Amino acid sequence: MSAPTGVVGEALVWLNDPLTWTEPGGILDLAGEHLLMTVVAVAIAAAFSIPLGAWLGHSGRGAGLVVWLTNASRALPTLGIILLLASTGLFGNTATVIAAAFFAVPVLLVNTYEGVRGADPDARDAARGMGMSGGRILTQVELPLATTLVAAGLRTTIVQVVATIPLAALAGGGGLGKIISFGMGTQRYGEVLAGGVLVAVLCLLIDGVLAVGQRLATPAPLRAGAA
Repeated sequence: MSAPTGVVGEALVWLNDPLTWTEPGGILDLAGEHLLMTVVAVAIAAAFSIPLGAWLGHSGRGAGLVVWLTNASRALPTLGIILLLASTGLFGNTATVIAAAFFAVPVLLVNTYEGVRGADPDARDAARGMGMSGGRILTQVELPLATTLVAAGLRTTIVQVVATIPLAALAGGGGLGKIISFGMGTQRYGEVLAGGVLVAVLCLLIDGVLAVGQRLATPAPLRAGAA
């Protein structure tokens, strides 16, 4: 049986080469770098978005601010932010992480806000009746009830960031996008296809793992209600 030809054949040959995976700067190294940038970007976004969204949802104020921040951050293309940062001297992974963190803010902010704002009013009133302070109501009542939406926001955000990180290669950064960039630069389109497939598979694997984590993070009574 003859070997596959064309771009698909080149991609399969490249992916089946053990050195492609294990050599320094190979797929495993680039995937690790890709995941590290994702973790850092999402952590930065979460450190800003979740506390702000929780406070705004608890206070009942700031709906206009949430909408404005969401629309403003979505209106700016991630690649545009990377290139803007590059013009100020920030290149590679640093520029990509900052741009990806900015891109990750809207979903986390909206989901946290809506989750806290939509917490069961009866549970909130019962907590007030027990003399709980506003801070305790937020941390012990509203946020646990918002877990499902917050976890869903994290899941969506992480997958989106994983799919966005390949843009790092356009600013001299690493990650799996480097495979795509190198393939385009050398006209090895089999590598371009292989790089795209690797990013897509990584997104699917992470989404599957996070789906399980989201279910485990949801309190049992809420899981039963969803079912």
